[in-house]
Amino acid sequence: MTMVPRATYPGRRIVITTWGSLGDLYPYLAIGLGLKALGHDVILGTAECYRRKIEELGLRFRAVRPDCTWLADPDMLRRLSHPRWGLIRVARMVLAKLCESYEDTLAAAECADLLVGNLATYATGLVAEKKGIPWASVMHIPTLFASAYDPPLLPGLPGFSKRLRFLGPAFWGPLGRGLKWGSRFLARPWHRLRGQIGLPPVRGVNPLTDWHSPLLHLAPFSRWLVDKQPDWPAQTVVTGFPWFDQDGSTGLPPALAQFLDDGPSPIVFTLGTAVATDAGRFYEVSARAAHLLGRRAVLILKDPRNRLPTLPEGVAAFDYAPFSDLFPRAAAIVHHGGIGTTGLAMRSGHPMLVMPCAWDQPDNAERVARLGISRTIPRHRYTPARVATELQHLFDDPAYARRASEIGEQVRQEDGVRVACDALGRMLQAAGSMQRGMAERTSR
Repeated sequence: MTMVPRATYPGRRIVITTWGSLGDLYPYLAIGLGLKALGHDVILGTAECYRRKIEELGLRFRAVRPDCTWLADPDMLRRLSHPRWGLIRVARMVLAKLCESYEDTLAAAECADLLVGNLATYATGLVAEKKGIPWASVMHIPTLFASAYDPPLLPGLPGFSKRLRFLGPAFWGPLGRGLKWGSRFLARPWHRLRGQIGLPPVRGVNPLTDWHSPLLHLAPFSRWLVDKQPDWPAQTVVTGFPWFDQDGSTGLPPALAQFLDDGPSPIVFTLGTAVATDAGRFYEVSARAAHLLGRRAVLILKDPRNRLPTLPEGVAAFDYAPFSDLFPRAAAIVHHGGIGTTGLAMRSGHPMLVMPCAWDQPDNAERVARLGISRTIPRHRYTPARVATELQHLFDDPAYARRASEIGEQVRQEDGVRVACDALGRMLQAAGSMQRGMAERTSR
């Protein structure tokens, strides 16, 4: 359970912006609720589709375009989750609405004392600079903390990245700078908007990768997944995962709780939220793999279109379950490698099999594999026989379970909400002291 942050500060108005799937929303919800518990007035600015969820939690909401309706469209999701071009396509979609995003964020930031922005909300830093509001940047995806010392797997080129990882900073430093230079054309709308709103031009900056707040840059994930690197911004704070796992209900569905009580721990199969919209044969194959192993299994479908006409004996399917309650009762967890699901699987203390699809998922899969708590299977090789074989490796080698238990114990001791809120509180105090000093000098 996440603890309420220990420090207390005078209540301030804090605007938090984010964009994407639930995995891109939940860390910011967790931090927002932590700040609210400290007495701050918290506004969460994000896609309109999340309004009800946010307001039901007692946080104030402001719609910031673009919306995330593409998450429910299988054809659009398939295009945006292309293994090689998915990240670029997503960035272009967001940047195409940058002017609208700026307008919405500017309105949300009225009378704000602090802005906290996911780097994918490219307008947040511009609003902060234009209005003179302190801001903290956040990136909850380790892949986008590119480092020459701990290079991520490149989207679409995981094998290449993995084989050449040993070359170290002498190779990955220049390559990383080259990739930043090569992708700078995508940021033209951002540079153009700077001129339109009267901000001076900046050179040598690619806002897609390195437009960080100079005051505080939060990394809300576990140091066991990736720790702070020498070439990260000096103001980076690795907080640990900020846990949030609610979807309009609490606890396990009664039928699922009964299923768990009725037999041995099952294998849990899930594709999270976004990827579940375009699941393909994942759930059919998963059910057959569990049957081949003679193991009980739980399928978390998320999208009702993923329901199967029949299920093998010992396999149950549910539209939703809170992973924080379900994963600790699993024998193993099979998932897509999204950062939120990966974090909760790490916390559970059980081994996992990851079938990465797109975006940051191959890199997350590789990181947990290096920890010795997971195996990886490519999506195009996800067949009943191969899945059964990979899972059998997990069950037959006790090192996976032992290492997963050790990592789970360490991750459960982290409190990302408290660390993030403490860092933001210190930043607010420093900004307040600076403003008071300036006021005193002006009055003399």
